[in-house]
Amino acid sequence: MATEYGQGYGHRSGPGFHGAGAGERRHRLPAPLRAPIEARSWREFGYVMLSLPLGIIMFTFAVTMFSLGAGLLITFLGIPVLAGALAGCRGFGALERARARGLLGLDVAAPEPLRVRKQGAPAWMGAILKSGSSWRHLLYAVMQLPWSAFSFAVALSFWAYGWAMLTYPLWFWLFPVYGGQGGLQLYGDDTHSIYLDNPFEITVTALLGLLITMATPWIVRALTTVDRLMVLGLLGPSRLATRVVELESDRGVVVDTAAADLRRIERDLHDGAQARLVNLAMGLGLAKEKLTEDPQAAARMVDEAHGEVKTALQELRDLARGIHPAVLTDRGLDAALSSVASRCTVPVQVEVDLPARPAPAIEGIAYFTVSELLQNISKHSRATRAMVDVWRVENRLMLQVTDDGVGGADVSGGSGLAGLAERLDAVDGVLVVDSPVGGPTRITAELPWRG
Repeated sequence: MATEYGQGYGHRSGPGFHGAGAGERRHRLPAPLRAPIEARSWREFGYVMLSLPLGIIMFTFAVTMFSLGAGLLITFLGIPVLAGALAGCRGFGALERARARGLLGLDVAAPEPLRVRKQGAPAWMGAILKSGSSWRHLLYAVMQLPWSAFSFAVALSFWAYGWAMLTYPLWFWLFPVYGGQGGLQLYGDDTHSIYLDNPFEITVTALLGLLITMATPWIVRALTTVDRLMVLGLLGPSRLATRVVELESDRGVVVDTAAADLRRIERDLHDGAQARLVNLAMGLGLAKEKLTEDPQAAARMVDEAHGEVKTALQELRDLARGIHPAVLTDRGLDAALSSVASRCTVPVQVEVDLPARPAPAIEGIAYFTVSELLQNISKHSRATRAMVDVWRVENRLMLQVTDDGVGGADVSGGSGLAGLAERLDAVDGVLVVDSPVGGPTRITAELPWRG
């Protein structure tokens, strides 16, 4: 997860700046006064008005087809009728998702596709009857009608009465006589009657209409909140299916990460320690040949070979530390992070406040996360100091790395931070980058305490 800066702010360049000023003046209106004329309010009102006729159609189809199919289950015809009913409800569900997307701005993903294992109509009917998503669509078609009737009546009543009372002075001026008397007759019989026909009553009516008109968009918004919940809960993918997709994606990330690590280790061994050991073997062979002819030259070759051995051992030690440092296993995050901080080119202050050690896998991911972030500080930040904080919040392990460098770090495709964010996401972790241009940079990682 990345925090992006600079978006949503206008630039003082050309005519576009004046357009932004006009928009700002428009939005200076208080929200209650702005709501009745906003496009969103009218879209939501249109959604509620359309819900009733569509609800009648869906309810009629669902109840008729389901009742017919259930009644025909004593014969083979009941199964295809039920399958057709569920397929039709899924079609209505697609229409409802599109309507919610267009009028409510609610983007709901399509449910999981049917798992048809064989070709043919029987396999398709079996798949649609076994699909929990299909039955949720049927439930939505049944529940939509009573709710849409209620919301239709409430929204239309408030909208009509509000605008009618708000504009009462206008149509009282156009039609001054109603029911034989001046003004609107609220109540009348043989003994008494009430008419709105004087300036005070007309003003009070208009003010009351203004209040109702301002309140109506919020009432409609509350009604459409229930519609949003119904669409999300019944017409979208199930939580189990969503979780399965996430786990499959995480498994792919883990596999790709493991393959990349293996390629890195192989490359480091081939280009580093292995090449030095080959040179060491060749040097020792030459020294052996010159041992009797030129002992001094042989001694120099042995001395050079000794230096190669030291270098190769250091590279192997660094490679082993990159796989899994022994200090992390033996002494935990505090000592391991202090060790990696000591190798950073920038002075780093490390503070670890943990009541216990997290799961070994999470501990390793936390170590490599901080290690990579400190490498980025050494290479790119131009910072003079940095700080690493590690603490626990309930069942989450929190890491925060800050520096006073030039900033501008961004989680974008192809960057090291993007790969790090993918690794954390594979274990239900989160990476948040706060790095405005000019600094400072604050990168926070959140991991589960137990993997």
